[in-house]
Amino acid sequence: MNGSFYPWLLSRAAIILVFASLGSMRAGDLDPKAVGFQNLDQVKWVESRNGASASALISGDPAKEGSLYVQLMKWHPHHNSTPHYHPHDRFITVLSGTWWVGTGTNYDMNTATAMKPGTVVTDYANGIHYDGAKDEECVLVIVGIGPATTIPAAR
Repeated sequence: MNGSFYPWLLSRAAIILVFASLGSMRAGDLDPKAVGFQNLDQVKWVESRNGASASALISGDPAKEGSLYVQLMKWHPHHNSTPHYHPHDRFITVLSGTWWVGTGTNYDMNTATAMKPGTVVTDYANGIHYDGAKDEECVLVIVGIGPATTIPAAR
């Protein structure tokens, strides 16, 4: 074998070891003063009064005027909202499942549009819409400015 083969092999092995050791970093290796995190299975969900969904506040206060908030929303299967609107723009990202969205006061989930994971949706201020889950749970991230009021639309 060529004498240059072993240094090449050793350099490749060293690179692999470096990446392997980076992959084994644990949460304990992060400075909690610099980075905070939790997995979705650690999130404290609060069920809605009607049982249609659950939410988890990540940051901010959705009830406070002018407060930037970040909230997780979990729609349970076969639950959805009726036509409504919000006084401020809201930015929603679908994390898992399929979220169904329709517009206008004519409520018909059969005409709603499927929003798959990774889809980013903007609910514009005062725009009438309805949304929810059909056959599977969906999890969303909602970012907005408080108050996060939901106002039923007149039919």
